[in-house]
Amino acid sequence: MCPRLKPTSGNATVQDPILFTPDELRLVADDQFFLVKARIMKKVRGMLDGVYAGLREELAGVKLLAPPGFDRKKFQFVKGEHLEDFPYQYLDFPKYFEGDDKFTFRTLFWWGHHVVFALILEGPGLLRYKQNLLNRYHVTAGRHLCLSLAPSLWEWRQGEGYTLPLSHDRKSEVAAVLSGRPFFKLARFVSLDDPALKEGRIVELGREALRAVLPVITP
Repeated sequence: MCPRLKPTSGNATVQDPILFTPDELRLVADDQFFLVKARIMKKVRGMLDGVYAGLREELAGVKLLAPPGFDRKKFQFVKGEHLEDFPYQYLDFPKYFEGDDKFTFRTLFWWGHHVVFALILEGPGLLRYKQNLLNRYHVTAGRHLCLSLAPSLWEWRQGEGYTLPLSHDRKSEVAAVLSGRPFFKLARFVSLDDPALKEGRIVELGREALRAVLPVITP
């Protein structure tokens, strides 16, 4: 929000004073804050590097139902500061974005929220992926996966109204959500207080998440 300007008797304007809260001033004065943040960002990148290596091993020799032009060697690391005002870093591997055609597995570290492993699907192959999910439902169910309910592939929140857990008793609900949907996303969420994060087992969970979704994207 821009500072409010007050008119004056002349052409000039006077800006209202910008006041900082005590907590804001404390953070501004903390000379360790950004040093710690930078250290964490490097650790997150190292974690994503490990996930990338683990996913490559999982996919070695695996035949995928991928779109034409898909290159299994392509990947991307991204970091930013403003995913709903929170910093984030992510890895896309495998990665395929071509217009409305999407075939990607994303590992997202979202500050203040969670780590997400997500299979993102859109395009001509979607009907086959939906059929695979439903025909092989009990292979993917019960493996910590959720189906996104959001109207966009780029919603990363979790919980009621946002995600539907793939439990064994929800096949009919999942089928109803998929019906007529022009894309879908399957995701595994890991809270930031999960022991796996403290114990350095995120790479292991990433591999598990990929194995859980492979029945959807393999012949």
